[in-house]
Amino acid sequence: MAMKSRALFVVALLAFNCGWVQAQSLADVARAEEARRQDVAKAKKVYTNNDLKPDSSRPAPPPAAAGAAKPDTAKPAAATAASAAAPAEGQGQARDQAYWTDRIGEARSQLERNRAFATALQNRIDMLWTDFVNRDNPVERSAIERDRNTALAELDRLKKEMDEQVKGVAAIEEEARRAGVPAAWLRPS
Repeated sequence: MAMKSRALFVVALLAFNCGWVQAQSLADVARAEEARRQDVAKAKKVYTNNDLKPDSSRPAPPPAAAGAAKPDTAKPAAATAASAAAPAEGQGQARDQAYWTDRIGEARSQLERNRAFATALQNRIDMLWTDFVNRDNPVERSAIERDRNTALAELDRLKKEMDEQVKGVAAIEEEARRAGVPAAWLRPS
């Protein structure tokens, strides 16, 4: 019996070494996967706003303020986002999807950074207050109180700045709405 199991083991070992059982190398697997992904990428259609038909049921945007009226303000009722993609007078930059997405994204990210900073600052103020209460040495307490007052002043300044940034984001959204920009261009990605 032992002889048969040894013979089977030797036959299996020879079969493996001779190539009867072929295993793929990692490089072969990677090449096959890369080829598959390229085939999938070639078959994929990317839709842009230019592929979409304008919505004729959408009402025209409200007229601009009287001081900002231009002589060529007559637009058809089926105005689309293409009007927002035209360069604005004096700016030289196309107001396309990238423009609006970048503009609103930058304003929102700055607001989020300031919110995170305000939270960290509030944590520091709380820590300083705890440290102040637990100290008996008047010199240490005065130094901690000075740091705490500085942090409180910075937090107040930051809150005012955040209020202005919230108004700025709302102003960008309103400007985009008036320009007929699709809401999807302003959504966070």
